[in-house]
Amino acid sequence: MQRHQTYENLPNSAKGASVAMGNFDGVHLGHQSVLALARTAAASINAPLGVITFEPHPRRLFQPDAPAFRLMSAETKASRFEKLGLNHLYEIPFNAALAGLSAETFIQDVLADGLGIKHLVVGADFRFGKGRTGDVDMLQTLGPKHGFDTTIAPLVNDAAGEFSSTAIRNALTEGRTADATRMLGHWHRIEGIVEKGFQRGREMNFPTANIPLTDLHLPKFGVYAVMVDVLDGPHKGRYQGAASLGDRPTFADNDIPNLEVFLFDFSGDLYGATLSTALVEYIRPELKFDGMDSLITAMNDDCVKAREILSAV
Repeated sequence: MQRHQTYENLPNSAKGASVAMGNFDGVHLGHQSVLALARTAAASINAPLGVITFEPHPRRLFQPDAPAFRLMSAETKASRFEKLGLNHLYEIPFNAALAGLSAETFIQDVLADGLGIKHLVVGADFRFGKGRTGDVDMLQTLGPKHGFDTTIAPLVNDAAGEFSSTAIRNALTEGRTADATRMLGHWHRIEGIVEKGFQRGREMNFPTANIPLTDLHLPKFGVYAVMVDVLDGPHKGRYQGAASLGDRPTFADNDIPNLEVFLFDFSGDLYGATLSTALVEYIRPELKFDGMDSLITAMNDDCVKAREILSAV
């Protein structure tokens, strides 16, 4: 997959794609239905398959002081798109200049002149352009004048409701990992580079890999059964484990939330490696213990439960 972080001065080889367009936070089943329509169109017109997304997320520009809300970092999202077999990822820089473009100018400058798209797929509620004045009707009307057709993807839901990034955030906030997985079509993952922590886990014979949670929506604090992919380095591979997500209330010297991952049956140094940690099932809330012995007992119990859960995966 080729990753483009501009829409200007692209080579001809990066143009002429059938694309899906949106923010795609989480790449949930609704998003995947949009991508599937773009894939079908790409095959019918013999065009490469691409996706247009925006970095940073537009909400960050319009609400700079809002709490972290993203389900995926840009890197995690790119990894998911690559697994889905896309040819091109267009990460359009979302800044004041882009936000100030009229809907008509966005179609002309970005979609037509910049990317030279041949087919576009968007969700039924997609809006764009300054003041969100552009909609799907405008794309279907003006698109052919600029060399592309537009398909409108219907919203996707099931008996429990619509699949949306907001619904997934709510499920994760409440520790409902099964509901999040149902809407995503895959486990929710937190991806990051292992940083050096306080090494308390090592002292308790539970060495953990510490992952920062920068600018990500925080799932419910607590202990999870996890499936972990080490994406690089000498220990690359998939492992089972248990993880604690939160601010470690037993210890008073650090209240910055992070993810501490313990890999079962593993020995080695993971500092600097990139880990993709799937939250398979929520086990229990984060607790404050009165000492190391009670904490170690709880951690042993957590690992037993996590092994039982993961044995059925």
